[in-house]
Amino acid sequence: MSTTPDASAEKAIRAVTAGTLHRSTYCRSGSPSGFALSFRAVAIALQAARFLGPVAIAWAALATVGKRRIAMDHVARQLVALLERLGPAFIKGGQILSTRRDMLPGTVCACLSGLQDSVAPMSEQQAREALTAIYGSALDTIFAEIDDQPIASGSIACVYKGRLKDGPEVAIKLQRSFIGNVMTTDLVLITKIGAILARLPWFRGLPICAVLNHLCDAIYAQLDFAREATHLVRLRDALSLVPRVWVPKLYKEASRDRALVMEFIPELDTTQAERCSLATRKRFAAGTLRAVYRMLFVDGLVHCDLHPGNLYFKPGGQVVVLDAGFSVLLTEEMRQLFAEFFLEMALGRGGRCADIVIESAVGRRVDADLDSFRLRLADLVNRNSGLPAQEFSLIAFAAEMFDLQRKFGLHAAPELVFPLLSLLTIEGTVRCLDPDVDFQEAAKPFLTQGIFQDRPVNLEFTETSSR
Repeated sequence: MSTTPDASAEKAIRAVTAGTLHRSTYCRSGSPSGFALSFRAVAIALQAARFLGPVAIAWAALATVGKRRIAMDHVARQLVALLERLGPAFIKGGQILSTRRDMLPGTVCACLSGLQDSVAPMSEQQAREALTAIYGSALDTIFAEIDDQPIASGSIACVYKGRLKDGPEVAIKLQRSFIGNVMTTDLVLITKIGAILARLPWFRGLPICAVLNHLCDAIYAQLDFAREATHLVRLRDALSLVPRVWVPKLYKEASRDRALVMEFIPELDTTQAERCSLATRKRFAAGTLRAVYRMLFVDGLVHCDLHPGNLYFKPGGQVVVLDAGFSVLLTEEMRQLFAEFFLEMALGRGGRCADIVIESAVGRRVDADLDSFRLRLADLVNRNSGLPAQEFSLIAFAAEMFDLQRKFGLHAAPELVFPLLSLLTIEGTVRCLDPDVDFQEAAKPFLTQGIFQDRPVNLEFTETSSR
């Protein structure tokens, strides 16, 4: 930039590059007032009564005549409708909980996975007010122009195309005004509700509080643009080693605590792959898997939100990865365990897979049957490790594994949810691009590097890793 940032800008830059929020900040500082919590709790209770009252009646009627499955389907659908009405914190929480088949029935998880985050974009006036509040008088010295209409919109932020004073086109991710207050109030209420549920007989023995605290931390972290900036830089550095993967550059000097300024990547089209040749589509699939496996098994930085709005393909075969807002940094222990589990699964060593799951579990029911769990999980791994690529499904494997955990009394570590969520999010996309892609075989070089970090990995391997 041609201008020199003032003291407040320099402070903002340091915040953006450092990552300043800590776990459960929403419970320790800036917490909502008792009145705000009470008012929101009453609103949630009224909404719940409106939606779930008729559900209870329908459940009782259907269960009485032996139609429990139909009753459960009805409950799950109404739960989704309720969460969508309650707002972004509940929607995002439901999306994460959709992976917890070790704690929730499969029908409920399937419905939760379909939750949609649909919120109208900010008006021109709201966007201008937000920009002015964030940048103040520096707005016109940093940006030459900013479009009035967003190019993308979500519950937490909208994205606008702009141009810096010194020339380059940029994408500006602008946080919605007051969304922090709204989500903080909801997340505090979720943790309080969890504490109450944990005391009920039906939930006794389940790690309700641990799961909800972890979930709320992950949701709240999406408000922390300083953290997201740090993850975006790390993601770009890591994936720069992967051929044909493009992560936008962050413009640190122009970014602030509620606005991220990134390289603008033109001509992004969610339908691009449909118009490409089969060979190019296979390159897209290979590039996507390379990027995800590198993140999961080598770097431990998990992008949990690679839906079509954050994953694009360019005609030249490049894979574009956007938005590090919903990303999680795994502990070194969990990264190693997850990599080892995936490797043992690919090699058909079911017994060791079972031991890893037991070792990483955060709790067990008093009636937990570990021997039966070992036998059944070993059978699951053995059945899947020899399958042709077209017949292996990550979604089906994870669903059955979690069903076994629930049946035999094991509770998965909350942290394990995020790498699974990342894989489950991209499986459908990759399958559409290349039905013959072999997920297990493609992972092996990255698993080797992840477990034995001093070894290089051949990043070109996936071009020929289809059966």
